[in-house]
Amino acid sequence: MGLVRFLHTSDWHVGRTFHSADLLAEQAFVLGHLADLVTAESVDAVLVSGDVYDRAVPSAEAVQVANRAMARIRAAGAQLVLTSGNHDSAPRLGAFGDFAAAGGLHLRTSADRIADPVLIEDGHGPVAIYGIPYLEPEPARHALGVPDAKGHNGVLAEAMRRVRADLATRAPGTRSVVLAHAFVTGGRATESERTIAVGGVEQVGGDVFDGVDYVALGHLHGPQTLAEHLRYAGSPLAYSFSEALQRKSVWLVDFDAGGLAEVRRHELPVPRRLAKLTGSIGWLLGAEEHAELADCYLSVTLTDSVRPVDAMRRLRERFPHAVHLEWQPENGKATAALRYAEAVRGRPDSEIARSFLDDCRGAPPNAREEKLLRSALENAGRGEE
Repeated sequence: MGLVRFLHTSDWHVGRTFHSADLLAEQAFVLGHLADLVTAESVDAVLVSGDVYDRAVPSAEAVQVANRAMARIRAAGAQLVLTSGNHDSAPRLGAFGDFAAAGGLHLRTSADRIADPVLIEDGHGPVAIYGIPYLEPEPARHALGVPDAKGHNGVLAEAMRRVRADLATRAPGTRSVVLAHAFVTGGRATESERTIAVGGVEQVGGDVFDGVDYVALGHLHGPQTLAEHLRYAGSPLAYSFSEALQRKSVWLVDFDAGGLAEVRRHELPVPRRLAKLTGSIGWLLGAEEHAELADCYLSVTLTDSVRPVDAMRRLRERFPHAVHLEWQPENGKATAALRYAEAVRGRPDSEIARSFLDDCRGAPPNAREEKLLRSALENAGRGEE
């Protein structure tokens, strides 16, 4: 009688940039791969657990990329169930949701539809898919009618109470899936998630989701398994250099007559790799072993004792996709921390200016620069007697 197969993905962040580099082409490529996977694996429904867009008001180009990706997924034969994340505007994402559902796009972006599942039928009966949008605790506790609920755990507990209450009204043996956008205890964060902390607490216990067959989590950008039925798909692309070693993936989730049968990981293609380099600018520009990094997004740490002039432009002549640059001289000078008030107290302007140059680039001014400094200070009426 077959299986029901879901594709669990999340955190598309369409429209996001990577250190100011436009990622729309890479996002379109990876999201297009999801449509190919739907065809190859006979997927019944694609689940997107929040953060479809990177900002509340996405650009027209970002909306076009997302729309084309969703149209390709529908054309490949799968329905879509989307929830809103902390980056999305829930009202914008959910607009025309009732009309979209007729075409197989099911949007769950408001608290009042948490207990309104999308039903996928097979020969064993229905699978009820419940979408819990990102719940900002303060407005959510009032929208859910639980004004005494505390933080993320409190509002998610009420959301899951509603899910379980609806599930109890369904036919015996009804299988269930929940989409949720939250930081669940035990998950590992990266540098690219926006914090959802409220009063210093952003995590919720995994036991809040007890009572359903599979929980498709979103928010954390690394793929990870907290329990067999409790997983993060992660983002389809790396959005920080802290994710350079991650293998981005999605979960293929199979349901049989008894519920969750199998979960398989499918690694996604990488349109452009991330890499890090450390060394002096001369060595980085000349060493043959770096040739294969010319097509990578690159984070560079320069170790020259004096800050190189025009370093990023020079690096991009060899590494066109260098996007991040730090200077950490081997002598450790750049790491010296000074309190401004202490650094300038009792010192003449000329000495402060010299120290500023020394701190910024790792070398004091030369004779020509000393002359320019004196002239500038005299023109500003700050010349020394």
